[in-house]
Amino acid sequence: MTRFLPRTAPPIRAGGLVAATALLLAAAPHTVASAAPTAAAPVVALGGPAQTALHPYAEGGDGPKRSTARITVTGADDTAYEGGFTVTFDLTGAAGIADVAFEPEAGIECAATAPGSATCTGHGISPGRSTVTDLLLTAAKGSEPGDTGTIRVTGEAEGTAFTPFTTEVTVGGPDLVMHRLPFDHEPVPGQKQQAPITFTNRGSRVADGVVLTLRHSRGLDIPQRYSNCAYTTDEAWTTARCTVEGAFEAGATYTLAAPLTLKTTDRAYRDIFGYGIHEAGAGTVRGATAARATRGTTGEVLRAVPAPKPMAARALDLEPGDNEHEADFRTENTADFVAYGDTASGRAGATVTARLGFRNDGPAWIGHLRSGESVAAVDFTVPQGATVTSAPEGCRGVSAEGTALPSGWTGPAPRYVCPTPATVRDDGGLDLSFGLRIDKVLLGAVGRVVVRGPEPRAAGLPFDPEPGNNTARVVLNGESGGPSPAPSDGPGDGASGTPGSATPTPTTGGAGAGAGGTVAPGAAQNTATGNGGSLAATGSSTAMAASGLAVTALTAGLVLFTAARRRRRA
Repeated sequence: MTRFLPRTAPPIRAGGLVAATALLLAAAPHTVASAAPTAAAPVVALGGPAQTALHPYAEGGDGPKRSTARITVTGADDTAYEGGFTVTFDLTGAAGIADVAFEPEAGIECAATAPGSATCTGHGISPGRSTVTDLLLTAAKGSEPGDTGTIRVTGEAEGTAFTPFTTEVTVGGPDLVMHRLPFDHEPVPGQKQQAPITFTNRGSRVADGVVLTLRHSRGLDIPQRYSNCAYTTDEAWTTARCTVEGAFEAGATYTLAAPLTLKTTDRAYRDIFGYGIHEAGAGTVRGATAARATRGTTGEVLRAVPAPKPMAARALDLEPGDNEHEADFRTENTADFVAYGDTASGRAGATVTARLGFRNDGPAWIGHLRSGESVAAVDFTVPQGATVTSAPEGCRGVSAEGTALPSGWTGPAPRYVCPTPATVRDDGGLDLSFGLRIDKVLLGAVGRVVVRGPEPRAAGLPFDPEPGNNTARVVLNGESGGPSPAPSDGPGDGASGTPGSATPTPTTGGAGAGAGGTVAPGAAQNTATGNGGSLAATGSSTAMAASGLAVTALTAGLVLFTAARRRRRA
């Protein structure tokens, strides 16, 4: 939302308001009682930074430098409060230490209501966390470095209870500024770069220990491991949080005792490395266990030492951007997305499960880390004579031409598009499962599976050097003894337009026709990928027995399933 700063309300000065303390304390029991949770009332939580450092007061120039403390309210995850609410600020604890002004969120109004007190009023609290106001804090005239005070925040709303919140303000403090590293941002696989992490304390007091945070995406690696770092890894990121002991003096610059090594791995493509520094305390990894040293490392302690000579750093600035930087890397590399399909046979009315999708044969992993957009999409055209009874979550039905279905469409579709997540690992892919009802037995009915770009207008995969294996097939009731019919050439080969399919042949005569079709023995594998698959069929075994044709089929050596499903490579 767009924030606004009230132009008519002057800054609210905590200093000089001590005389009103008795009045506020007299009102405190009422305030606390209103904020106490009750069993019947939903509870919302007030929050913000536990501590905020203020630049020492300075005469002249552009005036005192401002710090910001964002005050938030967190509503119930599944319930929105639609009534009015009031958030009250008791500023007497910061009298003579901090001057306070308000920058409320749009739709919220803040104003002084009594000496040493202010309120913000609004309407409606959404589920989750939202901003009430930013406290704009400056050190009061006459304050001294080391002075500390508190601001107490309470809330009130009909039928809703607020948990109170207290934030501490301190004049002076460290200001850790991370230096930007001069990387080669277009490395090649296997390239190693030194990362001599360097930071300066541009604040007014010593930093008692620091926490160094290193975060890199899957295509990068830091071979060193340290005993005072805690390591976590997920699908796309590895994060190390290293607690470094020591007293880091104001005005001094520090660097690592030995520079880190940032390695571009064989799976790199579009990657990010982030590095940040914070004072130990709120940023310390509390309760975390340091990672064990990996094989071939000594597990030594990561240390920071004074830099051999002063390095350029930005002027004092308490904005978070001073504490951390990110570097983006573009590596020339490829990833081979290989589509796979499935085969099955069944009688009319039977339901089978088609397993299809693609795997990434690498070497690169692919991630849209900045945009969060899908890497690719699986485009599945349903075989003729079949109807989709169940589709994976996230897949959307489209017309046979790939266009949107009419508004309000609720039935099955002839074609489905399934987007991938924003990251696809080099050993990953997308596995999908569709339920298909065989409405009419057509020998060699073929559906098309295409892995393509996330949008039809950008259907290519620029990182994929082998587009020929981006297409596979789902074959129903393939002819006995012969290969499954190959998909016809057409717009579908480019993954946009209508994917082509072979013309199926209706069954005529015999058990296959009279009973809706039986399975042709030896149904072919998926020749598009070099691997086959089988579809699990479900239906009424009682009806099959009652038809009188099951014995004939068995004596003829026919079987319901004809191909072993291709096992996806681990």
